[in-house]
Amino acid sequence: MNNDLVYAESVGKTDTATLGSGCFWCTEAVFQQLNGVLKVSSGYSGGHVANPTYEQVCEKNTGHAEVTQIIFDPSVITFDELLEVFWQTHDPTTLNRQGNDAGPQYRSVVFYHNETQKQKATYYKEQLDKSGAWKSPIVTEISPFKNFYEAEDYHQNYYVNNGTQPYCYYVIRPKMEKFEKVFKDKLKKNNQAQTKN
Repeated sequence: MNNDLVYAESVGKTDTATLGSGCFWCTEAVFQQLNGVLKVSSGYSGGHVANPTYEQVCEKNTGHAEVTQIIFDPSVITFDELLEVFWQTHDPTTLNRQGNDAGPQYRSVVFYHNETQKQKATYYKEQLDKSGAWKSPIVTEISPFKNFYEAEDYHQNYYVNNGTQPYCYYVIRPKMEKFEKVFKDKLKKNNQAQTKN
């Protein structure tokens, strides 16, 4: 466990977000880079099968979505900012699909942990729809958080550990490059560089 997470938990300064936006390898890689995010775990949420395996989820009948569970310090990064990153780093208008990944496990979803998260997710979804930022309606599901089952060990830190694999190189890397340009002021590496100066 990292020192920032231990400290934040000891003083009661953490909050949790559970978000699904396609393959959790991509989502995890994005949120790990954000300043104020203390821990990101890939896993399964929203279904009716306890402790599912990746293979079971891929069979599309567990009800689970691939998600990332994000532990963050709300004094450094807010839930609103996490939602901003969430909506800008996937296509929330495609039902049960992100790119070539298709099935209910790849749905766009916010599993809210409290009433405030529900209100914010609903508000921003409505505002995005009204703005015309997307040509099609936003289909992001907003549902109460019920469960989270951490995915198998080989799914954790997937991009960090497998950056040269074809999926990482051709699918995740371009997404990361775009994300890093748009959110460069929120990245840990940029924040650490400024602290050293």
